Amino acid sequence: MKLHINATRMELLKLKKRLAIATRGHKLLNDKLEGLMKEFLPLTKRYKEVRNFVDIELPEIIKRFILARITSSTEGTMAAVEQSKLKGTFTLEQKMILNTAIPFFSFEANELSQGHEQESKNNNTTAYSFLDTNSELDRAITKLREFFPKILNLAELEQSLRIIAKEIGKTRRRVNALEYGVIPQMKESVKLIRNKLEEIERSNITRIMKMQ
Repeated sequence: MKLHINATRMELLKLKKRLAIATRGHKLLNDKLEGLMKEFLPLTKRYKEVRNFVDIELPEIIKRFILARITSSTEGTMAAVEQSKLKGTFTLEQKMILNTAIPFFSFEANELSQGHEQESKNNNTTAYSFLDTNSELDRAITKLREFFPKILNLAELEQSLRIIAKEIGKTRRRVNALEYGVIPQMKESVKLIRNKLEEIERSNITRIMKMQ
């Protein structure tokens, strides 16, 4: 498909400028695409590592809770889980990678420490203590708390991969549109205008020669 333009020198100059801009834009987008891929591949490797760790460790933690449930009363287990909730401040920030906003998750715990009974009394709450539950539940809760940062990290990596993958797809489509569509059309139109102007020039020379 050719661009619909007039075969004039003014149009030729305009088209050549547009072609130069499109060519420069194609290079910038292609550089961005390469940069995104360099970020994406290590991130994918890291995600797989964390994903594998979570897939292995999470079932083990769940098994500990199931075993604790079997060896303890329902009321005692639920009370211990309720009292050991991890409380704190969740923060979502962003970091820029090649003009693409990538999420950064962080969590700062501000809960009561286990066994801080005096502090809990002042706040009219009941502190969770290892002395009140069986050892299996204690280990399950401890493991889950240690495991939480991995869950947060996995969520961050997964969301980052989604965003970068989407940006890669969008950038690749723009690169392909310029490389295989816009730029070839412009080059062909430049060639056609030049040929047309040369033809007009030859016609003018021939007419002048005949007049002489």
